[in-house]
Amino acid sequence: MQPDHVRIFDTTLRDGEQSPGATMTSAEKLEVAKTLSRLGVDVIEAGFAAASPDDLRAVKTIAEAVGVTGVEGRPAPEPPTICSLARASKQDIDKAAEAVSPAKHARIHTFIATSPIHREHKLRMTKDQVLEKITEMVTYARGFCEDVEFSPEDAGRTEMEFLYDALQAAIEAGASTLNIPDTVGYMMPGEFGERIAMLRENVPGIERAVISVHCHDDLGLAVANSLAAVVNGARQVEVAVNGIGERAGNASLEEVVMALHVRHDLYGIRSQVDTTQLTRASRLVSKVTGMVVQPNKAVVGANAFAHEAGIHQDGMLKHEETYEIMRPEMVGAGKTQLVLGKHSGRHAFANRLGELGYAVSGDGLDKAFARFKKLADKKKSITDADLVALVSDELYQPTEYWRLDALQVGCGTGMPTATVRLIGPDGNTHTAAEVGTGPVDAVYKAIQELVHVPCSLLEYTVQSVTEGIDALGEVSVRVAPHDDDASTDKLNPQYEHSRARVFHGHGANTDVIVASAKAYLAAINRILALTEGKKADSQAAGSAA
Repeated sequence: MQPDHVRIFDTTLRDGEQSPGATMTSAEKLEVAKTLSRLGVDVIEAGFAAASPDDLRAVKTIAEAVGVTGVEGRPAPEPPTICSLARASKQDIDKAAEAVSPAKHARIHTFIATSPIHREHKLRMTKDQVLEKITEMVTYARGFCEDVEFSPEDAGRTEMEFLYDALQAAIEAGASTLNIPDTVGYMMPGEFGERIAMLRENVPGIERAVISVHCHDDLGLAVANSLAAVVNGARQVEVAVNGIGERAGNASLEEVVMALHVRHDLYGIRSQVDTTQLTRASRLVSKVTGMVVQPNKAVVGANAFAHEAGIHQDGMLKHEETYEIMRPEMVGAGKTQLVLGKHSGRHAFANRLGELGYAVSGDGLDKAFARFKKLADKKKSITDADLVALVSDELYQPTEYWRLDALQVGCGTGMPTATVRLIGPDGNTHTAAEVGTGPVDAVYKAIQELVHVPCSLLEYTVQSVTEGIDALGEVSVRVAPHDDDASTDKLNPQYEHSRARVFHGHGANTDVIVASAKAYLAAINRILALTEGKKADSQAAGSAA
């Protein structure tokens, strides 16, 4: 084994599956095993063959399908080693040997507890009895295959002198890998690293074996402890995709691999894992186990390469390395996301609008950005669809002769009412209240009471721009102006130039009633804009005459 290479031993299918509710079918296990092979892991602990007949079949199926030739796309030239866990008993070892036998590289991983609390309360065995069992069972496993791994369970709480004896017994019986488990996640990085260094110094013959570590995350230190062990000579790390496993889980495969990759300058050690497959593997395991990956999960979380803070976004737009120590493409995560929200700045906002095809600058950008900030205060996540609706609402609104200032509605099984306050062309506020068949009808009647631009509502549509309870509502209306006296069916002379024309309006807001009012006012303002234009043309013609 190369001194600058660390083996990645994946236990997603064994320890990972022991997570409450994470049980996988045989077909799902096989799919995960194929993904792990493509990822390039060195060892796949495919299960606990003695646990049930189905577990034995699953391990054997993986050994046949993945352990003989590997799978297409695997970065390593050799197929992965297929391993089965076994307690220190002949029955367990028999089943493990049967399950992994088809694999080109087969391994039996046997274990027995060594800590005082386990010896006394679980095993009820003396130190000598434990040592005898280690010698007997490792020797027995060695009769089935050359690759035998031994683990002293709860090594983190085992007396050092007894741990030396246990590992020496395993080496003399033929173990080729010695795994040091921090079974209950008790150790601190400094002391765990020191423990590995002490084992290397004090266990005779340990140079003939690979030192492995298996760290649990009860105190959130599984990855840190694993890396501390690597610094002190461990050359196999036992991990699980997404860090799943018993209780708080195991060291996360993706975090260990990327720490070694990104900080190769510090560790000088690499794995053979294809990092571009990490996100795909994470999503598959999440899907088949039903264990959702938290958004802020390192390396593979949804927010791992997402930036919302304005300062961060500005830095990212200027140079990617300002706030990213690895590129999303390195882990197969697509691309960096500049998430627009209430913390975003003008630079990121304008940049995203440009990507969407809207060249906005100057006063138009100021107004659009101000509306964006108001929306961001109401809505947790701003999508591209929200931005399109928002900027369209801003850029394509007519001159605001009348502008919505305030709105209050009451609706239900009684009389729907609306009170509307508008800012008029004179700059003053004007208020009206009306009753309608519904809140929107009441709003429109109140608006008409103030603007005196009679028209018929030809079409009214409302849709949700995005999903969720805080979605942006988008309203579009089409109106046709007409005479106040509906019985004459004649156009008011003031609007005669608008005959046969239909005017549209658009409004967007998280409140669809507000969006409805804005859309209707937009249509009214279009009618007034055309009217004012006609008046201006007439005055210009009169002046010329």
